[in-house]
Amino acid sequence: MSEEKHRPTEINFHKTSHILEVSFDDGSNFNLPTEYLRVNSPSAEVQGHGPGEEVLQIGKQDVNIDRIEQVGNYAIQLFFDDNHDTGIYSWQTLYKLGKEQDTLWPQYLEKLKAAGHDRPEPKHLQ
Repeated sequence: MSEEKHRPTEINFHKTSHILEVSFDDGSNFNLPTEYLRVNSPSAEVQGHGPGEEVLQIGKQDVNIDRIEQVGNYAIQLFFDDNHDTGIYSWQTLYKLGKEQDTLWPQYLEKLKAAGHDRPEPKHLQ
């Protein structure tokens, strides 16, 4: 049994709207905002090196992606315009971020609020 259960069939980046659109072989289609991808980066810089070491990402509402590179047959690397480029987004990570977006995004906003940070409206949505 393969570790990679879901494989993308199409990945399109919409730079103006800051959306990475990912379609998977099971018919799922996700529109993942760049801010959402950035604050949930699988990198150690964001996730830490163990449970409880996560670093809250602040002020990322205007972040965008400069470039995307495929990593083998299992992932993509996103190069954000705030110079963050260490996260490798496996197909499973992208799928999980898509499936759990309705839970993970409100949790992030709540963590921001609890830490005393406001989230301004992104410039591209004004």
